[in-house]
Amino acid sequence: MIGARSGALTGLRRLVANALARDLRGFVVPGMDVAWANGLDLAGTGLHLATTPRHASVLVIIGPLPAGLADAASVAHAQMPRPRAILALEAGDLAPLPAADATGALTQAGLVAALADLRRTIANGAFGSGAREYSAPALETRIEYTCPMHPEVVSDQPGNCPKCGMTLVPRETAAPLSHAGHAMPDMSDGVTAETPPDPVAATHQHGAHHPSGDTKTMVEDTHAGHGHDHAKQTDASAQYTCPMHPEVTSDQPGSCRKCGMFLVPVEDKDAHAGHGHTQTDHSALGSHSDHSAHGGHSGHGAHGGAEVAGIEAHFMSMVDLTRDMPASADGLKMEWIDVPFGPFFPGLPGGLELELTLDGDAVAAAKAESGVSAVNLLREAATSPEAFIDQLAALSPLSPVAYRELACRALEQAAGQNPASDTASARAAAVERERIASHLNWLAGFGTQSGLHWLERRAAGLQLELRHADARGIAALTPRTTALLRRLHRTPLLHDKLNGNGKHADGDALSGPVARAAGSTSDARSDNPVYGALGFGVLTGTGGDARARLTQRTGEIAQSLGLIARAGQIAMPEVQNIGSVSGKGEAIVETPRGAAQLRLTLTGGKVTQAEISTPTAALVALIGAMARGRELGDAMTAIGSLDISPWELTA
Repeated sequence: MIGARSGALTGLRRLVANALARDLRGFVVPGMDVAWANGLDLAGTGLHLATTPRHASVLVIIGPLPAGLADAASVAHAQMPRPRAILALEAGDLAPLPAADATGALTQAGLVAALADLRRTIANGAFGSGAREYSAPALETRIEYTCPMHPEVVSDQPGNCPKCGMTLVPRETAAPLSHAGHAMPDMSDGVTAETPPDPVAATHQHGAHHPSGDTKTMVEDTHAGHGHDHAKQTDASAQYTCPMHPEVTSDQPGSCRKCGMFLVPVEDKDAHAGHGHTQTDHSALGSHSDHSAHGGHSGHGAHGGAEVAGIEAHFMSMVDLTRDMPASADGLKMEWIDVPFGPFFPGLPGGLELELTLDGDAVAAAKAESGVSAVNLLREAATSPEAFIDQLAALSPLSPVAYRELACRALEQAAGQNPASDTASARAAAVERERIASHLNWLAGFGTQSGLHWLERRAAGLQLELRHADARGIAALTPRTTALLRRLHRTPLLHDKLNGNGKHADGDALSGPVARAAGSTSDARSDNPVYGALGFGVLTGTGGDARARLTQRTGEIAQSLGLIARAGQIAMPEVQNIGSVSGKGEAIVETPRGAAQLRLTLTGGKVTQAEISTPTAALVALIGAMARGRELGDAMTAIGSLDISPWELTA
């Protein structure tokens, strides 16, 4: 067992190992949404689920991990306490992770068998004399040099800052990840992912300079008409002043009337006399985040020339320190920081990487990218239709049936074929079944994010039963599904929480539930005669906020249940015999997240060219405006309500 703890497996340790084997706690990557979409019921196997790697004993890997996610998974594994193990289901090569301790097929039966093997492995090998250390490549440190006054200045070699001339100082930092971007592992405490090795590296600097701590800076402030050296003006008279508000003075000791700090003796009573002066070699003390620094400074008191006991001469006030910082909505000035979320953050899609610029607890800016590597639709110059369908279905593990249908339609158009009406209707029912399961999957994630654990359990359980049910099984599950939706809409305060959050105006680039929740009638199914025969009509909502998107998806679940009942049968999309024909084909399918369009070229019965567009890029483009100015929790809810698939973002 690679993650064993050092020591001989005897006596008490054997008892501990047996207890650990019975009480396994798994951290799932890429995420529970991918596990549910593959029909896996992890909780039903007795595996307890952990939301952070530091509370887990097993890293559960669902399917192959792209390079970027593998890097982040290796960091998550390094965060797990020993003894720890890896369980992989059809994951292939795990590098840079160590080899899996147990493997299995990507099925419920494969999961159960792998867990049984893993329990035996842990019971027999949780402790060992040959235990080896594991170091994630992404956490390996290197030495770089930075300016104390300008942390954005970074160099691999010692030298001087090009902005202020100060000597660069060394610091340790994590080695960069192997993929483009800035993926961070999942949150170990619900707030940050892996804490950056150097907190300065995660700080977004604004303005010309941001002194902090006890770092010294040279500040020249020469006023026209007068000039004298502040350092030479001293007076022994007993006066007291506030270190943060030098304009507050008193003849008696006490507390500052503005911030409550203890007053300290002043040696320079003329510091705020209003004369011009030259200040040199000031000490930049204090914290950017001290809100008490924003009191009203006036005159030359802002320069803080007072010499205070215990503080270096000519203290620089917070007005000077925050002069070039951006102001918050409430007028306060404080330093903004960039905080990464993901790619394994609970309640967000697995593989989604967010970077939020935080102004206190409010989001000043937001951007997102996928941690999934770019997808090559054609692995060979000429791909057989069957292989192409499988490759396109693998594009999105969250909705593979819709992409199978997309490939089949494009191939059939290129070959001049038309499926029989009952076959086309049964294939449409398969897409609608997946739409129901996908929306329930989103509801389960929404329950995780909102703390509605009953919703997480019931939605996840229902979608697992629905994914492979036939038309009769869907009909049997319909009462339970509608009962869940009714309870959801009666949940106290839920609509108040979502109302007005994440609102957007309808955009031409949008499609799917997000667009229709804002009043758009865009739906690729409306032009399909197969859906017309089933009595399909476009559902739309109003508001365009998180509440409207919730209502839209629950309405579409009910609509899809009706479409399946009218179709009467369900069949997985399969292509007919293409032969050796040549031609061009184009198709559009309404996936659970919006319209996906595929263009391809057949040459001698082989796919030689393919181009696809998915709805995800347009959804990601909404994040910046949607999160800006929102409190962090509301911003995360708004982003989650978009139901973004990082797997489709690279298409």
